[in-house]
Amino acid sequence: MKKTSVYLDDALDQALALRAAEEGVTKAELIRRTLSGAVQRPQRPKVQGIGIIKDGPTDLASDVDRHLAETGFGES
Repeated sequence: MKKTSVYLDDALDQALALRAAEEGVTKAELIRRTLSGAVQRPQRPKVQGIGIIKDGPTDLASDVDRHLAETGFGES
């Protein structure tokens, strides 16, 4: 295991401490689990085209909400 230092603001540090206590783990373990989950998440698909395109969905302009939802646009 490699040691890494990270600077946190006080509010985030307190929130991490509370969450770690709720889960019965150390802050370090909570951070490791969270980072592990973040890097293992599958990549979201990219929008195939914006504007004038030669190929792609013909209903892009009329069904933009569905196409954006399929790509995960706006989700964090």
